[in-house]
Amino acid sequence: MDNHDKPGAAVVLLSGGLDSMVVGALARERGLGLHALTVDYGQRHRRELDAARAIGARLEAERHVFLSLDLRQFGGSALTDDIAVPKEGVDRAIPVTYVPARNLIFLSLTTGFAEASGARDIFIGVNALDYSGYPDCRPEFIASFAETARLATRIGAEGDPVTIHAPLQHMTKADIAREAYRLGLDPAWSWSCYDPTPEGLACGLCDSCRLRRKGFAEAALVDTTRYAADAPGD
Repeated sequence: MDNHDKPGAAVVLLSGGLDSMVVGALARERGLGLHALTVDYGQRHRRELDAARAIGARLEAERHVFLSLDLRQFGGSALTDDIAVPKEGVDRAIPVTYVPARNLIFLSLTTGFAEASGARDIFIGVNALDYSGYPDCRPEFIASFAETARLATRIGAEGDPVTIHAPLQHMTKADIAREAYRLGLDPAWSWSCYDPTPEGLACGLCDSCRLRRKGFAEAALVDTTRYAADAPGD
C-alpha cells in the first residue's frame, strides 16, 4: 500500500486562507493524514497560493497537489477579471468578489482527488455566518453536494461515499480566530485579502479583510497579519 492509499486520510481544500488553515489543523487533530488540494484558478494575486504551500508544509501534509484551472477564461468576478475589488464595507448582497460556482467546481475536484487517493473524508472551510453572502457557502449547498457526490462516484455507488466535513459552517469569525489560537496556528501564516498592495500587505479594506479583522477584534485576539490601512471604525 503506498502513501496515497493510506487509511485514515482526509482531503483538505487548502486555499491559504484562515478558514482552510483551521480546518486542515482540525483534520490533523482528529488523527487523519492530510492530502491537500490547492487550486490555482487564475486569481489576480498569488499571495494566497504561497500561503497554502507554507501551511501545507507546517501541517505536514502527506501529499499536496496544486491544480491549475484558469477561471479567468470565464471572468465574471473581481478576483478573476478586470473589476475593482469593493472597499466600502461588507454588504450582504452577493458581491462582485463571488467567483461563479467556485465551491461547486472545487468540491467536484476535491471529490475526484479523494476517490483516487483512497480518502473518505473531505474538509472544507466554508462558513455561513460571518461571510460575504456567497451562495456556495450555505449548509444546504454542502448537504446537496454530498448527495451528488454519492450518486456520481464509484465509491458512492458501492456504498462507501465520501463524507464532507464543514466544521466552521456555523462559527463566527471570532470563533474561528479562537480555534486558530487553540490549535497553535499563527494567523499570519494564512492570507485572506482580495487586493494586496504592491508591497505585499493586506489592504485592510476589502470584505475579506474587514470580516477577518472584526473576528479577531471580537475574540480579543491579535491578528499578526500586516495591514496597509485601517477600515473606518477600527
